[in-house]
Amino acid sequence: MIKRLLHTPEGVRDIYNEECERKLWLQSTLHEVLHSYGYRDIETPTFEYFDVFSHDVGTIPSNELYKFFDREGNTLVLRPDITPSIARAVAKYFSEDAGTIRLCYEGQTFINNSSYQGRLKESTHLGAEMIGEDNPQADAESIAMVVDCLKRAGLEEFQISIGQVEFYKSIVKDILMDEETENELKDFISNRNIFGVETLLSNLEIGDTAKETLLSLPSLYGSVDVLDRAEKLAFNDGAKEAVSRLKEVYKILEYYGITRYISFDLSMLSRYNYYTGIFFRGYTFGTGDAVVKGGRYDNLLRHFGKNAPSIGFVVVIDQLLSAIFRQNIMLPSERKIVQVKYTKETQKEAISHAQKMRAEGKAVALYLDRGDREETK
Repeated sequence: MIKRLLHTPEGVRDIYNEECERKLWLQSTLHEVLHSYGYRDIETPTFEYFDVFSHDVGTIPSNELYKFFDREGNTLVLRPDITPSIARAVAKYFSEDAGTIRLCYEGQTFINNSSYQGRLKESTHLGAEMIGEDNPQADAESIAMVVDCLKRAGLEEFQISIGQVEFYKSIVKDILMDEETENELKDFISNRNIFGVETLLSNLEIGDTAKETLLSLPSLYGSVDVLDRAEKLAFNDGAKEAVSRLKEVYKILEYYGITRYISFDLSMLSRYNYYTGIFFRGYTFGTGDAVVKGGRYDNLLRHFGKNAPSIGFVVVIDQLLSAIFRQNIMLPSERKIVQVKYTKETQKEAISHAQKMRAEGKAVALYLDRGDREETK
């Protein structure tokens, strides 16, 4: 006899009843926020050719992809991230003169995390992408949408931490480092390990000014005042322009009235190589991981034959739900279901009665019973 499998594989889970209803309500509510900013829906395949998520694109490492083959021997992957799929679709279906493109989506993503990480391998992502705009207004709009989404989800205490990839890239552009060394440097800076940064830099040929700035990066986080400190440390045009752009974005966020949710962190460096400028993370109580991830990726579409500046973000629904639960925030979940019991003799009347209530928008469940028909709410 074949043993029945009654559990899911590691890293995935079943969601049902009230929890599933809360999740669907949250997705629908956040989707309405994206629509309110003029974004239109797009759906892309759950699996793509491997090249869409290759190392050159700068997305998830290859060993964390779920890979398989089609009948022709092509390597396919379950998507770990939806943004590259949208970039591919835009490059194929939208013309160069399409103007500003605003797209939103929701769907499942798959990352083959190591088991010790304790993370889900299948996650629900909901996000938005603005393609064709490279200005502080587009950056600020994306962040404002994130704030609106988190507020609509019921959160009151959260922070959007903003970084700038170009500030770091401008500082290290003339430093000779191999990829492994630079990844190590990024890790030290992101973990605010000043001793590690100092030890690594001591083995490199680097000027005093660049060294001072890199050693200061782990401490460049906090309120908007951080930008003034960063401006003084910026020693070339690229770094100065990066800080100036952040200041412009902050000014626009003041118009949105949401600066209480904003902080800056120039030590925040992303593992996603396709980020090119501003990028951000949304954090709240109840989860150690970011509930929102986003940023500018002006070079991503070039991999698919279209040159267009872009910015976007994703809400990690599963992380957000976890935070909401731990903060004891109540989401609409349980539907009011009218239970109608009937006997064989009253079946016709019961069905007619149930259909009438369903037409009125009520949820009705019919139950065969030996007694008289009862109604409960």
